[in-house]
Amino acid sequence: MTLAEDICPVPTIARADMDAAIEAARAAVGLPVGSRVVAAMSGGVDSTVVAALLHKAGYDVVGVTLQLYDHGAALKKKGACCAGQDIHDARLAAEMLGIPHYVLDYESRFRDAVIDQFADSYLAGQTPVPCIRCNQTVKFRDLLDVARDLGAEAMATGHYVRRSVVDGRPQMRKAVDHSRDQSYFLFATTADQLDYLRFPLADLEKPQVRGVAAELGLRIAAKPDSQDICFVPNGDYRTLIDKLRPQGREAGEIVHMDGRVLGSHSGITDYTIGQRRGLNVAVGEPLFVTKLDPARRHVIVGPREALLTAALTLDETNWLGDEPSIEAAAAAGAPVLARVRSTRPPSPARLSMADGAVSVAFETGEEGVAPGQACALYDPADPDRLLGGGFIQTTTAVV
Repeated sequence: MTLAEDICPVPTIARADMDAAIEAARAAVGLPVGSRVVAAMSGGVDSTVVAALLHKAGYDVVGVTLQLYDHGAALKKKGACCAGQDIHDARLAAEMLGIPHYVLDYESRFRDAVIDQFADSYLAGQTPVPCIRCNQTVKFRDLLDVARDLGAEAMATGHYVRRSVVDGRPQMRKAVDHSRDQSYFLFATTADQLDYLRFPLADLEKPQVRGVAAELGLRIAAKPDSQDICFVPNGDYRTLIDKLRPQGREAGEIVHMDGRVLGSHSGITDYTIGQRRGLNVAVGEPLFVTKLDPARRHVIVGPREALLTAALTLDETNWLGDEPSIEAAAAAGAPVLARVRSTRPPSPARLSMADGAVSVAFETGEEGVAPGQACALYDPADPDRLLGGGFIQTTTAVV
């Protein structure tokens, strides 16, 4: 991808707004000027602007870019992040800013922690969120260790979230631009990680970020945002899964909830919960995938109302709330706002414990709930505050 092939409009920004952005970045870092800060540079507009703002704010900035998969092959793929073109763009930006820049080969770690887990989840009938796994493992675990090894007092990223400190404890909050907010994808960020992380774009909207990039003369100011899953930028994730887990191509049956066999399929990895298109069965009513049974290779379908979920249980939980743990909050029956997909607003719910697992019970039936997806939890008394969350393990349908 080159700027000549595909560009985004770049608004102008006033000098006063530019100065305000620099001051906001300084406030977001909250460290003395001159402190060393590692900037995670993916090569996109957001992370490049973060590095530039911190440099302008007077910090000792070190740029780090992760090579996550074969950048030679990905060079021709539009929308691929952390690949060839992006590494090139990050390197050029660092040279222009006059900051040191390192490219780290994380292909093996990324494959183990993200790509293989992605394929295994589909094989198990789940709907994974690889961006969360990447943040949880490669970026906010391994990369933080690198930042500390480089002597940095903090690591800054281009995520649209806000970090605040209340009574000496860090909190994660939604960004000012709710349309860009990424708190859902960062629910697994631990308190220790949040103590070290900084998010200088919390007060900015995307047009302002592009304006800052243009004002600073950064060539990526008009670069389009990444699309789709970074390691399948053409959106054809099923081809990747078929290559990695060919056993997912075993044929099976499409079965109605009432037990009727309605047809056959050529692989369970072709289906996700809530899917309507591509079922190739006709019974005179709209049908949706309501459940996947990998063991019997069954795709179970039913009416839309069967998708309504009354409750779910969580696995691999994380907690940023005031209670000592999410289990303590659940034992107390804490009210929450639960967000089951990044594209859906949070819904009122209540935590509890069910057979040793944290359970989330919705006030009204919730759609779009699928095992493997994330459930991010927010504070009903302060809806911008992220409390934590977990990965959806099981669901209970509305009776």
